[in-house]
This record gives sequence, structure tokens and C-alpha cells, in this order.
Amino acid sequence: MTMRPVFDANASAGGRDLGALPEWDLTDLYPAPDAPELKRDLDWLEEACRSFAADYEGKLGTLDAAGFLEAVHRHEKIEAIAGRIMSYAGLRYYQHTTDSERAKFLSDHQEKITLYTTPLVFFTLELNRLDDGVLDALFAADGELGRYKPAFDRIRAMKPYQLSDEMEKFLHDMGVVGDAWERLFDETIAGLEFEIDGEALSIEATLNLLTEQDRAKREAATRELARVFGANIRTFARVHNTQAKEKEILDRWRGMPTAQTGRHLSNDVEPEVVEALRNAVVRAYPRLSHRYYALKAKWLGLERMQVWDRNAPLPMESDRIVGWDEARDTVMRAYTGFDPRMEDIATPFFEKGWIDAAVKPGKAPGAFAHPTVTDVHPYIMLNYLGKPRDVMTLAHELGHGVHQVLAAGQGEMLSSTPLTLAETASVFGEMLTFQKMLENAKDDAERKVLLAGKVEDMINTVVRQIAFYDFECKLHEARRAGELTPDDINALWMSVQAESLGPVFDFVEGYETFWAYIPHFVHSPFYVYAYAFGDGLVNALYAAYQEQPEGFQDKYFDLLKAGGSKHHSDLLAPFGLDASDPAFWDKGLSMIEGFIDQLEAMEDQ
Repeated sequence: MTMRPVFDANASAGGRDLGALPEWDLTDLYPAPDAPELKRDLDWLEEACRSFAADYEGKLGTLDAAGFLEAVHRHEKIEAIAGRIMSYAGLRYYQHTTDSERAKFLSDHQEKITLYTTPLVFFTLELNRLDDGVLDALFAADGELGRYKPAFDRIRAMKPYQLSDEMEKFLHDMGVVGDAWERLFDETIAGLEFEIDGEALSIEATLNLLTEQDRAKREAATRELARVFGANIRTFARVHNTQAKEKEILDRWRGMPTAQTGRHLSNDVEPEVVEALRNAVVRAYPRLSHRYYALKAKWLGLERMQVWDRNAPLPMESDRIVGWDEARDTVMRAYTGFDPRMEDIATPFFEKGWIDAAVKPGKAPGAFAHPTVTDVHPYIMLNYLGKPRDVMTLAHELGHGVHQVLAAGQGEMLSSTPLTLAETASVFGEMLTFQKMLENAKDDAERKVLLAGKVEDMINTVVRQIAFYDFECKLHEARRAGELTPDDINALWMSVQAESLGPVFDFVEGYETFWAYIPHFVHSPFYVYAYAFGDGLVNALYAAYQEQPEGFQDKYFDLLKAGGSKHHSDLLAPFGLDASDPAFWDKGLSMIEGFIDQLEAMEDQ
């Protein structure tokens, strides 16, 4: 119930002179940290959890359909209030992670919510002890209750891995300890200081230099990142060792067959579907990243690529800074051009303080869209610095926001999509924005820059994230055999880098530590394959849109409105798509190949 956003791994950053950047107005959640409304909700939550347990513990099996539906509604209200409190505390913290008052406020409220909700642990445990026939009869007896069946199916997927009631309550209480390690990681990252040309920079500003035209600046930033990561590597290794060991203990006690099982269950996706995706991408490395980076080396006039050249702009690319107003207009035109309904959904994000865009000291790096709770609205965080790729990050996060707004009608239990589907609207929004920019390109040079940028983003979303996934698989497997030294983790990281990036790359000393700053490895183990899943799914969806645009928008809106109420197979069926078919992933990857084909054809002209 800690309602945490997941940071987008591909969030990028850029330049200056950006215009007025919006900031969050969190008063839609609570007027202030000391607001009486917050105390009222905390008091209500404590009593609501206590009375829920008193009314239902040991009695779920005796309820009729009406009684069970009332229990579900009461549970949803508790989720909504707890989610509102934790959303407020979390968003304040992410605005300024190095502020000790905000960190304490978050920690104190996490502990209170954990304490108050401990009496609710029985609900899932007791639910999973009911016979399937009992629940099926209840769902069949009441249409409104039957609507919740997908949520209960997901809960009951954990049934084989459930421990005793006492153990589950203990683990619930211990959750705040894992949260503390995550906060240590966040605060360490936010507090890192990098010195370039005598100027002290944050991690966000330093990572931004990797996309500068000036190669010397890119090299200096890479070496400085390596120096600072190296100086802090023992802390990062300790966090990863602890988190991986905690996960191994939990998985072992629960009897989960693999480290990835829990993620697959929460994603409502079959392991063989993920394996088909992973294998399709790894098979495609030579046709995608290896081929593209060889092309890029030629454009840059290099025989060998260094890691600081991976995200280098092309020689023909301008250093133009994209102001905030232009970025907003570009994305909004793309969204509205797809369907005018998008304008009504997206406009409040820009006008009502739902976006926090500026880079500020202590602010969490990266970008995310936090759904908060279904009776409020999402909040988007960016670190906007004006590079063209920042426009795509805005398009991406706004897609998440639109998805979350549309899915809110499902209510707390059904609005959240599995991570594999959570990237659908975000990646689709990027594709709409890209196609609109491509359509408006004034000449072949601009078209080439746009195509190359899109290919790089897709490689970062598909190839890089599957390489991350392979790294995590190796990390968790190795940790089962014992403590990992920083050198051990470094070696695992490097084992996936050359394979995924290709033979044209050389790796500078220190690059082996670059696993250290990726938040997903700490916050959400094995999250990263969801990016590749989402990109492949959207590529296939967009191809369906191009092939048969008539009626596509309504089907697309239905998909987003469904939230987490349907399995991926049911959501894709109206489009004639099936993610369990290995050819589905090849179809998605072929779109990236097609863009590389176009770039190669431009070389031959």
C-alpha cells in the first residue's frame, strides 16, 4: 500500500533558456504536511483497518455475495486513503530527497501505514484458503462483484506461495526495512556530486553531458561518473547484496521456483512469454544494435566507438534547445491529431500543476508518472533540460498520465495495469509524437536525425533493457551462492554489455561500475523487461493502426480504460494480436529494423 512510482529508465535530460517550467501543486492530495485533513485521514485509516479486521477476520467463507461486495468496497476505500497519504508523502520527498524533514515525513508515514494496515493481512491469506468453487459462485451471483474477479485471480495466483498467517504479518511489518535500503540508495544517488571543468553538477546534469556534441565533454562526464561511482561502489554493492539476499530468502520461504517468478506473477504474464521476448531480442542484437552502432560509428568518423559515443548526437544534429512551450505544443499536436479526446485528458496536466519539470538540487533524477489514487489524478515528474529527447520523455510520461486517468474508472483494485501493459500508452505516445515530427521534417537531414534518434530510443528501450534483465538474472543467481564483491557485480555487468552493444565498442576503465545508478535494480527487481514488452507490443499495435486505422481509436481507448481488469491476451485480441506467439515479438522488432533499413538507404543515396 505504499503507492510508489517506478522511475523510467530511459528518462533523458538536456539544456537551458527553457521558459516557465511547471511545478507540482500537491494540494489536491493535502493542503500541507500539517493539514488537519491529513490527521483526519490517518485517524480514520487506523479505525477503518481495525474495524475491517473485527468484522471479517475468520468470516470470509460465511459471506454471501452482497456481504462480500461490501467487504471489497470497504477494502478499496482503505486502499484509497492509504494511497492518498503515501502519494503525498512520496511526491514531497521526490521533489527534494536530500531534505531531512521530507525524508522523515515519508518514513514516519510509511511506518504508520504499515502499522495500521497490519490487521488487513488476514484478508489475502483467508481469501486464498477459500475453495475456488466458493468464490466462483459469489462472482457469478452478483454482476458488480463479478467485475472484481480479475483482481482476485491475481491475488490467488500467489496462493501456492503463501506462508502462515503469523509469518505473513511479520513480513508485512518488516517491509519498512526494505524501504529503508531503497531510500539509502535514493539519497546516495541524489547526494552525489560530480565536478566537470570546475563546476559541481548533480547526477542528472552529468548524465546529460553524455548527449553533448562536444566529444571531450562526453568523455569527461563518463570518466567523472566512473570516478564517483567507484568512490561509492561499496555502498551500492551493499544495497544490491542486501536487497538480493532479502529477495532470495523471501523466495526460498515462499517456494518460488525462480527469482523472476514473483515479477511474472505481479505482471500477470507467463514465464514462457517473457522468455520468448528475451530470446527474440537477444537473437536480434546483430540486426539491431550491432548494425545501428556500426552505422553511427561511420557517421561520427570513428573506427571504434567508446561508451561515451553511444548517446552522442549525430554530427548533422543541431545543439538547439527546445523550450517548454514548444515541447508542450509538439506533444499536444501529436496527441490531439490522433484523437481530439486526448486534448481534454492531457490539457489539465499542463494547466493545473500536475507536472514538475525543472531540474532542482536534491530532486530525484529521471522521470515518472505517479497514478496516486483513482479519485485524485496522476502527477508527472520530469527533469526537463530542453534536448529533443526530452520532448520524447514528456510524450512518454504524458502517455502514462493519460492511461492512468482513463483507467481510474475501474477503481482502486482494478485500475493499476501489470507493468507489461503499463508502458502501452507511454510508448504509443512517443510513437505518435515521433511520427508527427517526422511528417513535419523540412529535409532529409532532419529526417535522418529524427529516424536515428528514434532507433536509439528503441534500442535503449528494447536491447538495453533486455541486457539489464539478463544482468539482473545473473546477479540474483550469483547472490544465491554468497556475498558478491563490487568486482563480482562489475564482471556480471560487463558480461552483458559487449554482447548487447556489439563489436564496434571499446569500454573505458570504470564503465564496469555503471550498474550502480540504475534505480530499477533496487526499487523493482526484473521490472526492466516490461519496457521491451511494452515497446514490442506498441510496435505491433502501431502497425495494426497503420494497416487498418478505421475504428482503431475506440479500440485503443477501450484498452486503456480497461486498466488491470483484463489479461494481455484479452486486451490484444480485438487488434488480432497475440503476445504468446513468438512471431509477435519478431513483428515488433522488425519495425526497428525497418527504420535502420531507411537509414542505410539514406547512406546509399
